Amino acid sequence: MGRRKHDDGTAPVAPAPGAVEPSPATEKILDGQAAPGDEEAALRPRSFSEFVGQRKVAENLEVYVAAAKKRGGSLDHVLLSGPPGLGKTTLAHVIAHEMGTAARVTSGPALERKGDLAGILTSLGRGDVLFIDEIHRLQPIIEESLYPAMEDFRIEIVTGVGAGASAITVPIERFTLVGATTRTGQLTSPLLSRFGITERLDFYAPAELATIVKRSAKLLDIACTDDGAEEIGRRARGTPRIANRLLRRVHDFALVRGDGTVTRAAADFALRRLGVDVRGLDEGDRRLLRAIVERFDGGPVGIESLAAALAEDRDTLEYVHEPYLIQEGFLVRTPRGRQATAQACEHLRVPMPQKSGQGTLF
Repeated sequence: MGRRKHDDGTAPVAPAPGAVEPSPATEKILDGQAAPGDEEAALRPRSFSEFVGQRKVAENLEVYVAAAKKRGGSLDHVLLSGPPGLGKTTLAHVIAHEMGTAARVTSGPALERKGDLAGILTSLGRGDVLFIDEIHRLQPIIEESLYPAMEDFRIEIVTGVGAGASAITVPIERFTLVGATTRTGQLTSPLLSRFGITERLDFYAPAELATIVKRSAKLLDIACTDDGAEEIGRRARGTPRIANRLLRRVHDFALVRGDGTVTRAAADFALRRLGVDVRGLDEGDRRLLRAIVERFDGGPVGIESLAAALAEDRDTLEYVHEPYLIQEGFLVRTPRGRQATAQACEHLRVPMPQKSGQGTLF
């Protein structure tokens, strides 16, 4: 494809440094939640050797899997926690592939009746992996039915009603439950204690994300230079799922405004059009920080007051925006509320609010 230019025949020029053009679609792109019809499944690695980042977690799981295979038994139940988009689902599939078994995927909200769980458990083969995403959202009755399945590999099916009801114990194959959660604190103690392996996934380093971007570009047949991958990795909020989404959106701009190659200049131009700044903050992140600095003198401010000032849901602030802002040092949580840091003011290019001291009596 030949190089495309603007209508006036000129090549695209990136905005001046620091300038960001907001886009209403930005927050959706930078959300780590999975999207329906996404191409993530095609980009997932199939083995621990292909898995990039989370080295401690991956190496530990690799040892546990190798030990289970030597014993000739199934792997202990695994709990993976951490923000969305870091690879919990991918690791579940890698575990199943390395164990040489099948993976069955479901989610906590999808299991509404005991029969749903029973149907899945009875269909599992020996050593299969059952992956339950958002496991903290299981209904109590489903969770209680899961206990004997995890411990004794049996389920109880109630037949009949009233005085004629009876319970039938049905044995099931030994399986491995891999649970994923973004909110470990919402798991009940009985469920948490039944996992033999617990691992937490953290945000990725920019260099790791750049490696993931280059791998994804190769699989998607996208021409991507090293510096283009580095630019996307630097702005992907430490999340592989976001990095892969940004790669596709940058490629769209490169196809229309360039020659189709994802370079640093193309990535910078596209990401600024999407409202993603050089530190990976989107318009929602900057609105949150500006509200704390300009409306609440830098904080501390309670989460309810902040949500009301932004006309935003509390959960969105706590679980979408805050984790990355805290990780990057733009925001701190104190006993009195949220507080913006000097680094946040420097990034927003606004002066740090001066706290007035207590006055004297005279």
